[in-house]
Amino acid sequence: MVQAEIERRGIVTASITMLAEVTQRVRPPRALSVPWPLGFPLGAPGEAALQRRVLVELLALLPRTDVPILDRFVP
Repeated sequence: MVQAEIERRGIVTASITMLAEVTQRVRPPRALSVPWPLGFPLGAPGEAALQRRVLVELLALLPRTDVPILDRFVP
């Protein structure tokens, strides 16, 4: 809900979710669903290459205008 309000003010947003079912109901403009448990949105600690991939995929959502978007990250 906050993400939608920020978007209405002209700032493009994207979020990471571990609860895709909830995110589908909330319908934020852009979200990336990841397969890890709560508390680990970028994967396990110390896995810099994987964490970088998550962030690159998240940032790739920013220019998209076909919102709402719920992409799934595949490790």
